[in-house]
Amino acid sequence: MIVFGTKGYLYQLAILTLVCGSCSTPAAHTLRKRVTKFTLFFVPLFPISTKYATQCTFCGAEQKVTREQAEQLQTQAAGVPGGQSYGQPQRPYQRPGA
Repeated sequence: MIVFGTKGYLYQLAILTLVCGSCSTPAAHTLRKRVTKFTLFFVPLFPISTKYATQCTFCGAEQKVTREQAEQLQTQAAGVPGGQSYGQPQRPYQRPGA
């Protein structure tokens, strides 16, 4: 007898502050990656599907995003130089010449 099936894995890639499309509230959103893998005798062998989504932590609404959009959001969350990330502390304002 051969035992096979699928198993799902959920990865949290980043947390971003975005305006929710459902509740119109600026709130934290989690960027998630869901991978479904084929299993044989309860051993995961290879991925069958990969999906990306953001979920609002205020209202719970989930929105699907493409892989490219997920990569852009993850780069934004990492705070690449030249971009502003909400999770990083900002420098205090100093007057010129002070």
